[in-house]
Amino acid sequence: MTSTKSGGFLDMIKTVIYAVLIAVGVRTVAYEPFNIPSGSMLPTLLIGDYLFVSKLSYGYSRYSLPFELPIIPGRIFSEAPERGDVIVFKHPTADKTYIKRLVGLPGDRIQMIGGILNINGEPVKRRKIEDYQHRTENGGVIVFQQYMETLPNGVEHPILEQTDSGILDDTGIYLVPDGHYFMMGDNRDRSSDSRNKADVGFVPEVNLIGRASILFFSIDESASLIKPWTWPFAIRYSRLLDGID
Repeated sequence: MTSTKSGGFLDMIKTVIYAVLIAVGVRTVAYEPFNIPSGSMLPTLLIGDYLFVSKLSYGYSRYSLPFELPIIPGRIFSEAPERGDVIVFKHPTADKTYIKRLVGLPGDRIQMIGGILNINGEPVKRRKIEDYQHRTENGGVIVFQQYMETLPNGVEHPILEQTDSGILDDTGIYLVPDGHYFMMGDNRDRSSDSRNKADVGFVPEVNLIGRASILFFSIDESASLIKPWTWPFAIRYSRLLDGID
């Protein structure tokens, strides 16, 4: 009987090890979960959204691996991202992971003029749509002007503006270097992104982790860890399994 029990215990340990290895493998090679902690990508992504990041989209670098092990030189199986992709990437200089929208490709000239994104000397089209109301944690409401922006390759997505005369609404020209990308948040006046050279700046290709693919869960700020009965009412059911554009 002891031998049988011992064999059963070893089988259980093997099963757990296999399960962990499979989970690590899927997370490393295919999809990694990511959650949204800030409002820099409103209205596309909300605080409390949980999504899967597709690592299959752009290939792999050290930032694709657990603990960022430096065993991949540069990037392998690389596929170029497309303008308009929502991308998770490693901050170029800090130990942070960001999510922003790709607006500038290598060789592009990017400039903000009066709140309008300009790419290679041409203003990006935007049209006014209904105002966006964002409810804060303390129950207040912030009203943003909302526009539908159309990038040169036809990708449409909403952006938010509080003003067209903010600190990052009029800039010089950014010339995107080879092997780098220019990222911006959809919540234009509340995003630290490639416009801020002292913070994010240009994002090296090697820092790309993957493309934001699908929302698998979303919960608002009314949920409380110590009050589990609030959870069902805080889930944003309409966002579950939504694709990300």
